Amino acid sequence: MKRRVMAVYGGAAVVLAGLITAVPVAANAGSTDAAGPSGSAGSTLKWTDCATENYPDLECSKVRVPLDHDKPGGKKITIALSRVQHTADKSQGPLLVNPGGPGGSGLTLAGFVAKSLPKKVASQYDVIGFDPRGVGKSEPALDCKPGYFDPVRPDSVPRSAKDELANIKRAKGFAEACGKMHGKLLNHINTVNAVKDMDSIRTALGAKKINYFGYSYGTYLGAVYSKLFPDRVRRAVLDSIVDPDGVWYETNISQDYAFDERHKAFAAWVAKHDADYKLGKDPAAVEKAWYGMRDALRKKPAGDKVGPSELEDTYLPGGYYNGYWPDLAAAFATFVNDKDSAPLVDAYEAMASVDASGDNGYSIYTAVECRDAPWPRDWGTWHRDMAKVHEKAPFMTWNNAWYNAPCAFWPTKSQKPVDVSNKKLPPVLLFQATDDAATPYEGGVSMHRKLRGSSLVVEEGGGNHGITLGGSECLDGYLADYLETGKVPEGKGGGEADATCEALPDPEPLSPEEAKSAVPAPYGSDSTADSGAELHRLLGNRN
Repeated sequence: MKRRVMAVYGGAAVVLAGLITAVPVAANAGSTDAAGPSGSAGSTLKWTDCATENYPDLECSKVRVPLDHDKPGGKKITIALSRVQHTADKSQGPLLVNPGGPGGSGLTLAGFVAKSLPKKVASQYDVIGFDPRGVGKSEPALDCKPGYFDPVRPDSVPRSAKDELANIKRAKGFAEACGKMHGKLLNHINTVNAVKDMDSIRTALGAKKINYFGYSYGTYLGAVYSKLFPDRVRRAVLDSIVDPDGVWYETNISQDYAFDERHKAFAAWVAKHDADYKLGKDPAAVEKAWYGMRDALRKKPAGDKVGPSELEDTYLPGGYYNGYWPDLAAAFATFVNDKDSAPLVDAYEAMASVDASGDNGYSIYTAVECRDAPWPRDWGTWHRDMAKVHEKAPFMTWNNAWYNAPCAFWPTKSQKPVDVSNKKLPPVLLFQATDDAATPYEGGVSMHRKLRGSSLVVEEGGGNHGITLGGSECLDGYLADYLETGKVPEGKGGGEADATCEALPDPEPLSPEEAKSAVPAPYGSDSTADSGAELHRLLGNRN
């Protein structure tokens, strides 16, 4: 699913200055068949160059949509778009892509997807990125409380009623600030309205149907679009799947257990490479050393920036992508063995510090999740649940609770989640790793059962979140075949995997000496080392 605000969103590098606003035409007016060019005579959009170094073919535009889709003649807002246009003689239509969140920008993702798919496949699609309403370059963009994540924050784990009240007051203050600053917008920031915006994009593109490719929260966005507009879906790919039965309070509790398991997997990896990190050969001992580091930072934050809450934020990305493990392990080892906190501060700056785009992403995250579905409004329920979960899964339970706590005080009423069960779709292709922490495996199985005729491809033993276009030839082969032909692997059904792929191997270690001169690239940076790292910089974490 969602998670983490992190430094810079994937779309931040895309410049939209000077774009021409386009008003969507009436539904299906002048549209072309999805097999025809999406930018045909039916399109109302005008595109301008917004290329980056890594994505030289990106173009940008924007479309105006109703703030309230029940009042199409009322106030309008703007949705920012990006595109890599098809080059083949025959187009398969628009492929809308979304990186998740809620709150993630999809503008740069369009360039990544177009570059990462086989050229023969990518050339047949207009790959369309977009910033959902309120996000990034879309207007207006939400920012409820700038600097909300500035360090050093209170310790996430309460040691007394006073500690807990301090964090409650902080979360309540964020909710109140959001209501004060954006009160007129908050009723209209939710998944259903984002989905209706997607259909306005379809109309503005002049297409009768869309193809869709979503990661993380983007899987829920795609499932809700498919529920509301099943006749307008041509093909759909959902990667790392939100459990539609747990939106949203229950899914966060499921994450707590799953992230604790991934943190244990990280500790086991560090123990396996004790020759490099010298933190012990016993995973339990390594984990104990990590919590010892946490206690030390509670007493004295590193660089006046990294206290226990910031430490959790810094190591949480390792639960999304094991490619971060070498950098995280090296910073950990340097702190423990050499009493040097500089690499830890560097890791925090690169992987967990929050800038203005992160503030925007978190504002959208809360606005969508708090509005989408009911949350407990009695803090006693949160306290009892978190205390119970923390006993078994201490790594991020309370951190995650405070991340979502504004929903206990949110100024708008919550809606009823959409039942995404669907029997009206063409075959949908699903991807899920068995050890994914952000969207645990059960969510993929549940979605598979709800979408009749869907096909589930499972990465056995994989723990990363967002698995296609990340370096697996097996997974990417199924993706490419589906986008080219529409065919899916067929298994036994009933929620079981229709095809399986082996997980990619864990990364090789990075010694503390090497790490001192190797600072991780910030999230969203327009730089690449390999496809997995590039993908996860664009997807971010917790968003």
